[in-house]
Amino acid sequence: MSRVVVTGLGPVSSIGIGVTAFLGGLRAGRSGVSPIESFDASGFPHRHAGETKDFRPEAVLRRLKPEAWGRSSQLAAAAARLAVRDAGLDPGGSWTGGAGAVIGTTSGESQVVELLVAQQLADGFAGMDPEAIRRLPAERLAYAVAEELGLTGEALTLATACSAGNYAIGYAYDCVAGGEADVMLAGGADSVCRWAHAGFYRLGALTERECRPFDAGRSGILTAEGGAVLVLENADHAAARGARVYAEVLGYGVNCDAGHMVAPDEDSIAACMRIAHGNAGIRPQDVDYISAHGTGTPANDLVEARAVRQVFGDGAPPISSIKSMLGHTMGAASGFGAIATALAIAEGFLPPTINWTTPDPGMPWVDPVPNTARPAEVRVAQNNGFAFGGNNAITMFGAVR
Repeated sequence: MSRVVVTGLGPVSSIGIGVTAFLGGLRAGRSGVSPIESFDASGFPHRHAGETKDFRPEAVLRRLKPEAWGRSSQLAAAAARLAVRDAGLDPGGSWTGGAGAVIGTTSGESQVVELLVAQQLADGFAGMDPEAIRRLPAERLAYAVAEELGLTGEALTLATACSAGNYAIGYAYDCVAGGEADVMLAGGADSVCRWAHAGFYRLGALTERECRPFDAGRSGILTAEGGAVLVLENADHAAARGARVYAEVLGYGVNCDAGHMVAPDEDSIAACMRIAHGNAGIRPQDVDYISAHGTGTPANDLVEARAVRQVFGDGAPPISSIKSMLGHTMGAASGFGAIATALAIAEGFLPPTINWTTPDPGMPWVDPVPNTARPAEVRVAQNNGFAFGGNNAITMFGAVR
């Protein structure tokens, strides 16, 4: 098995677009939450989300025509373009032969779905826009990345909900480690939409203005959007071209609770952590930082914290949630977690959990890195991703030896 390294990062987020802006947002503990503009939210009691309001696809994309693609595909392709640029790879170079794209998502082209439903309700099937129908299929997210960059390898979209970004990274890791490709693009993308906002509100999982993971007063998530893509590269291939390396992908773990659709299972999550550690060849005491799934709901944060306690015992490392800044970006969430983790390793700091005020007496072992980024040497880091349906996926990263 070949070693796999991260050589490029492509965040398109509400706290910054591109590595420099995103890193600045993490360090500053910036909030990307604001009143919703992408749809009429006036009928909702809660009207805030993490929208990428500064995103202009035409300013980033070079081959795709934005109007021919849904917003989630635009976010995925733009994030991939930024990641390749950050990696110093020539978009038209020989590396594209056999290179592939694996993109995770929760809702696919959700905004296109809503448009087509509105047209069908108003004017019947004859009123549905054929061009919108062409933009609909979720598999176009990975295809958009491939077409934007001219990749001729595998193009795969994974719909394992809010852990899909980690599933994508794990799949791409296998492709590179196993010698199927020298370079893979992996991550996730989703767009803010009315139905997800309504669904989480009806579930009682939506908070009003601030996501407060691990805080005693936490009350729910904030929906959000973005594209998060990483360049995963064979270590020898990266060294031969003199690439800058952020971190090494040490391995990953995946499993399924196979129990309840929305209630997470502590033992299953703990088992996923142990699978990830075993695959990465590390021990719990080797882990310096955990990028939490950390949704900000009462149940999910407590279960995640208890699983950490079960695996790490008294030696649990700091665990922070960037969802406090971004909101919950659904299929892009663990992709953003991976980007933040790679930056934590490369830049020597821990991203904070903002909006935190009060310790939860039910999880006294949790150090959420409250409100302010912290300098730290991060040699090994764990990036958690959990999803509806019990789809758990954890990726492990390490400093380059």
